Amino acid sequence: MLRVHAARRLGAFTLDVAFDVPTGSTLALVGESGSGKTSILRMLAGLLTPDHGRVELDDSVYFDRAGVVDVPAWRRSVGYVAQDYALFPHLTVARNVGFGLRAAGVPADAASRRVADALARFDVADLADRRPGALSGGQQQRVALARALVLEPRLLLLDEPLSALDPQTRREVRGELKRLLTGLPCVTLYVTHSPAEAIVFGDRLAVVAAGGIAQCDTAEALLRQPRTSYVAEFMGVNLLRGEIRRREPGELVRVAAGGGELFIPDPGGDGELFLVVDPREIVLSRSPLHGSAQNQLVGAIEEIVPEPPAGERLRVSLATHPPIVAEVTRAAAAAMNLAPGVIVYAAFKASGVRTYR
Repeated sequence: MLRVHAARRLGAFTLDVAFDVPTGSTLALVGESGSGKTSILRMLAGLLTPDHGRVELDDSVYFDRAGVVDVPAWRRSVGYVAQDYALFPHLTVARNVGFGLRAAGVPADAASRRVADALARFDVADLADRRPGALSGGQQQRVALARALVLEPRLLLLDEPLSALDPQTRREVRGELKRLLTGLPCVTLYVTHSPAEAIVFGDRLAVVAAGGIAQCDTAEALLRQPRTSYVAEFMGVNLLRGEIRRREPGELVRVAAGGGELFIPDPGGDGELFLVVDPREIVLSRSPLHGSAQNQLVGAIEEIVPEPPAGERLRVSLATHPPIVAEVTRAAAAAMNLAPGVIVYAAFKASGVRTYR
């Protein structure tokens, strides 16, 4: 089990995080560039000293400001794969993988066996005598992983391990990397800026924002019950805070939210609650809609943003009350001549609103 509560001030930026990760599982740290993800890894690896806090891995204390403990990086059981893989260009693949073993004083025969096993495990045995410059991006990644795991670390840190790959190679390598990480007998932290990638690799996701953990949970919980607008936006859903105003016929309630009102299924009880609306549940039109949707908002389009990877779907931000984001196909947007400033109607059913407290 990895237990972390650590803080560090970096100029005007303060990093302050707390989380636990069970052995044998992967925590994906996901967030925008500059949110503090890499600095978290550097604190765990012993490359950045916290100002205060405590870092424990199983029965070992790596850092404790109160107890004046700060284990140096070379004594921590940590494997670290950097964004650019950081392979030594003048060493062969075999000597790159065996570098940490030699530095740790492992006898030559034992080190050779472990290197051979690691090369075979990551399917790069035939590349043993090549140098990094002669390898593809995917091959360099496998060598970097082999070098990190040949030491049998109790903690594996992966900093944007797919970011150096071109899009096609990234898609090819993603499934292979997931297979390689599954079942590792260590704690794994996987840093990424991509929510989709975090969902693929993380048993749990920690959304990092402005130096803190905005929310930490399973991907399903983050998608279904985000607790902050940042997490909701990052996961691609609309999050509103509402307060029940009155109950209506048909087991519906009227809720005040974001300067307007919505109809939702009666959640029971009274007071404030969270409301989540999936952008794909929202129908857009240039004229008022007549149908079964209990909620219909009207407002100007503020922004239209293509959805990755191909931009075939568009996220349409609306200045409605409450403000909301819808998602439509590129063809539908073209047919309606959608553009910033255009007035549209947005409709969705009461049953399309998820609620929780």
